[in-house]
Amino acid sequence: MTSKQILERKGTGKLGVLLEIEENVQTKWKSMKVFEIDAPSDGSEPKYLCTFPYPYMNGVLHLGHAFTASKCEFAAGFERLLGKNVLYPFGFHCTGMPIKACADKLVKEMQLYGSPPVFPDEKDEIVEKKETDVQAGIANIGKAKKSKVVAKTGGVKYQWQIMKAIGIPETDIPKFADENYWLSYFPPIAMNDLTRMGLKADWRRSFITTDVNPYYDSFVRWQFLKLQERKKIKFGKRYTVFSPKDNQPCMDHDRQTGEGVGPLEYTLIKIEVLDSLPSVTAAAKETKFESSKVYLVAATLRPETMYGQTNCWVHPDITYLAYNTKEGEIWISTARSARNMAYQEMFDSFTVNKLCDVKGQELLGKAIKAPLTSYQKVYILPMLTIKEDKGTGVVTSVPSDSPDDYMALKDLKKKPAFREKYGLPDHAVLPFEPVAIIDIPELGDLAAVTLSDKMKIQSQNDSDKLAEAKKEVYMKGFYEGVLKVGEFAGQSVQKAKKLVQQLMIDQKLAVKYMECESNVVSRSNDVCVVALCDQWYLDYGEVEWKKKVREECLPNVNTYSQEVNNNFVQTLDWLQEHACCRTYGLGSRLPWDETWLIESLSDSTIYNAYYTIAHLLQSDLRGAKPGLLDIKPEEMKPDVWDYIFFNDVSKPQTTIADDKLAKMKHEFRYWYPVDMRVSGKDLIPNHLTYYLYNHVAIWPDEPNLWPQSIHANGHLLLNNEKMSKQTGNFLTLNESIKKFSADGMRLALADAGDNIEDANFLEKVADTAILRLFTFVEWVREFVEDEEEITRGGPDSELFCDRVFATEMDSLINQTREHFVKMNYKDALRTAFFEFQACRDRYRELSLGKLHKDLTRRFIKNQILILSPICPHICEHIWTYMGEEGSILKARWPETKPVDDVLIKSCQYLLDAAHEFRLWYQKQSNPKAPKGKSLDAPKEKLTHGTVYVAEKFPEWQDSIISALNELYIGNGNDFPKDNVVADKIKKLNLSNKYAKKSMPFAQKVKADVQTQGASVFQQSSLFSETEILELNKEYLKQTLDLEEIEIMPAREAPNEKIREECCPLKPMSNFYAAPHLEVDFVNPQPCSGYFTVKIPVYENDSLHKVKKRIMRASKIKNESSLSIYRYEDPIGGPLTIPVLEEPLKGKVRCDDNAKFMTDLGNKTVKVLSGGAGDGFANNVMIYYVDDL
Repeated sequence: MTSKQILERKGTGKLGVLLEIEENVQTKWKSMKVFEIDAPSDGSEPKYLCTFPYPYMNGVLHLGHAFTASKCEFAAGFERLLGKNVLYPFGFHCTGMPIKACADKLVKEMQLYGSPPVFPDEKDEIVEKKETDVQAGIANIGKAKKSKVVAKTGGVKYQWQIMKAIGIPETDIPKFADENYWLSYFPPIAMNDLTRMGLKADWRRSFITTDVNPYYDSFVRWQFLKLQERKKIKFGKRYTVFSPKDNQPCMDHDRQTGEGVGPLEYTLIKIEVLDSLPSVTAAAKETKFESSKVYLVAATLRPETMYGQTNCWVHPDITYLAYNTKEGEIWISTARSARNMAYQEMFDSFTVNKLCDVKGQELLGKAIKAPLTSYQKVYILPMLTIKEDKGTGVVTSVPSDSPDDYMALKDLKKKPAFREKYGLPDHAVLPFEPVAIIDIPELGDLAAVTLSDKMKIQSQNDSDKLAEAKKEVYMKGFYEGVLKVGEFAGQSVQKAKKLVQQLMIDQKLAVKYMECESNVVSRSNDVCVVALCDQWYLDYGEVEWKKKVREECLPNVNTYSQEVNNNFVQTLDWLQEHACCRTYGLGSRLPWDETWLIESLSDSTIYNAYYTIAHLLQSDLRGAKPGLLDIKPEEMKPDVWDYIFFNDVSKPQTTIADDKLAKMKHEFRYWYPVDMRVSGKDLIPNHLTYYLYNHVAIWPDEPNLWPQSIHANGHLLLNNEKMSKQTGNFLTLNESIKKFSADGMRLALADAGDNIEDANFLEKVADTAILRLFTFVEWVREFVEDEEEITRGGPDSELFCDRVFATEMDSLINQTREHFVKMNYKDALRTAFFEFQACRDRYRELSLGKLHKDLTRRFIKNQILILSPICPHICEHIWTYMGEEGSILKARWPETKPVDDVLIKSCQYLLDAAHEFRLWYQKQSNPKAPKGKSLDAPKEKLTHGTVYVAEKFPEWQDSIISALNELYIGNGNDFPKDNVVADKIKKLNLSNKYAKKSMPFAQKVKADVQTQGASVFQQSSLFSETEILELNKEYLKQTLDLEEIEIMPAREAPNEKIREECCPLKPMSNFYAAPHLEVDFVNPQPCSGYFTVKIPVYENDSLHKVKKRIMRASKIKNESSLSIYRYEDPIGGPLTIPVLEEPLKGKVRCDDNAKFMTDLGNKTVKVLSGGAGDGFANNVMIYYVDDL
């Protein structure tokens, strides 16, 4: 669902108010420099350093950036409230290929199509396909999945169009052909958007990366000199994901698709073709390969199973490629895999020396020699499920241990027509049976055969069953299987795998071969390969380094969830080398070999340390001007960096003054380590793990400087769908703020989710947030304006509702603090805002609208304090409006008193009871007519009620509870099976009267125990139910719209059902219509706006009660302004024409202690005031309002 479908607002007035508040608040923060902070001179004050991976500056920030950044935001706001000095620095990443690649694309497009360009229509484009292009047939690989670029750019094709799509004016686009222009354009926009979001960043410390910034460049070069000095960087040939087009390794951040994908090792099996292949023979004629052997090459992950080959598979419709190798052999595979091999030193160059194309059909039925198998020769057979985008297109067949192979061979054997279709002679298929090679517990030595028969798989078309069978055979085979043939018989499969592979390599029957685990496309739109190339790499597989990270660093990092920690452990299990340099793009040069650029995942591992001193070195993003200490870039020599960051080094020989060196060292030592690093979960397998490695490498003997905590969140969905410009389901940060306000957006971000699972930003939540926040602001304004009128004074613990409100606030404050500590911001929002507001509403209801002044002010202050980490602008605005000094961002977390849980439970008891009373009231007000009959007349309004309270359970219930408690304890604090419970209750020998009720009651008690715990077994309440109900009679009367309510012990109830079923914490009620007279109360005041009202008067009514009814009917707010009069002549008075100038002439004022007595027979009312004030009022009286 798109945002247009969700948000059709009638107006933007409320949004406008919030945006204006935010603008004013940000102006206040800027003038106060509230986020700028330096290390205190003594360094003793508590601190908190939190960081967010600096975003890449090839576009504007979007809602996904804001979601992850908000985790730091909320943490920073909370830690400030705890009294810590909080530093939240924010930099901008420009290292890598993307900016350079985009700039180069623009240059090329303007050269080809002009400026502004006129692009050809897609239908008119002609793509010339050259026969020598070894990438033929792979153009469509991976297109089923949308790339990151497609998702972010809306599917437009050209770079010029992409720039337009992200809002760049067409007149400015040519400027982006210079890669340096990107570095000046996007970072200020990001800073502006983040400032409008309310980011608590110290912008003095911000910077961009690459050698454009000489200070940061010097820092990165120093880091790499340290890594080289400590033997963490090595040089040599390594397999890596590689872009032939860019002629360099393609790291995660350089990819359109395939982030996180690495090389996967196969064994390339050489299967000699024994029969002649005409097309290959003709192509090799008169070349040096004319007499060369021809091999099909098959990529397998299971070299130990080659003993069981019965044939090999090819696809009859695939066009394979025959080509020469540097060993003088002719190999046959797909063109895609041949291209991949070209970069793994299997040929004389990076070019495939193609001989000819070979149709799959031509290969079928040819005899071959398969390595290690017991068959002297086997044959090439067809398999229609083979794909070109994985492996070599040639598949070994081991039907003993591959369900797919077994069913495919079985199908060929039992289908003569199938064999005939592909010209296969019977001797190529029928003689071959599965060979027992691996013994697997429970599955035997023909695991695929056993499991296929057991699962009743009928053919190779049973894809779901085959996938399940394959998984089980492969997993059991690897972990439990034992090889039973060959040189390594008796060895486990886990050990034999590598041994068999090496045996075949030594015998020149196979070679190692690497492919990408899945499709990888570079940002230059090149399908990547795995290349064996010279490169500088960080040796993350080095045993001691990895051990230190795993055993000393990671265990001391708070990851906030076990799943995140497990992901780190898994990454450490497989992580080996990482290519740290490239030759194309932007970045810092490798200090000892400047032909190489340090890549983006390697210059971004310890830059958090640079934040601590960035403002002292540079005063602008690019480092063009010196910072506060006026130090030149060339003065930042390696020994200066050593002195700043290390403790055990002497002062360097430098032109930098000692006090400046000391200042930088002090800043670093105060702020480090990083207390919390926030990132997306996709960075765990790379950046975040490298972050740990490099801190351990740079500060090996100072674990106190290693990262303290890492919070990884999931991706952000928008309205339950993946964000994508192509579908219109996309929001930039700027758009989000304009649409929802900063605080509305932040509230919805907090609500979106916290853990490693994908979160969901709902626009309807953000839209509702606008209304909720605006309503809160307005409520505070109205409170301040009408404070004296709508509140009461006196002790703030005088009333039950006051005491409950105070302790509920303390409870929610404590809960919110706990949620913030655990970074559970969705829960923090719930308790800090939704439940806190509900607590106020509950108080307003229980206090009958008369709030206590001091308590209400305390509520407002507490509310804005605990909500300020999430919605700081609104809270700052209210802080000022309430007359508080300074900024809320310098305030402290509210202090609380011990929470009175019993009081809270007693209030919940009251609310639950009131709810039950309302249900009973509705039931008695609207009785059902007997079946087949109708009610004679509408039932009279119920005006009075009686509530019955039980001090203990009825005897029959008490015996059941005792029995259940005994069973519960005897069964280890759990209930046994129902039949045991039934037997126990049966032995109680309850009378027939209660027998049928016993099991339903027992089930209810069990359910209550499951939800409320063993306290259900307690036979008495923690509080006096009668006292709670008596204290809140006025509330009960108002919520039930009753004139009077009486609280009685259940044992005194006239109804036997109540006496026998009423139990503790479950009061029962009864309602009835009390007899009364209707009296007309006339207002004689001319032009007053008050009219005659008909009011019921009951026997023994007080004047106060009658006044209350008149006030409700006439909407009079102040009881003290209301007076009641009776006529001196109750018979003739109402018939006398009133004198306008003397409206009270002939009337007698009723005393405050007056009582009303009714004569229902004569339909008259008598007012008793004691003595001379007594008199008959008949059925007409006067009310007078003094404050007109």
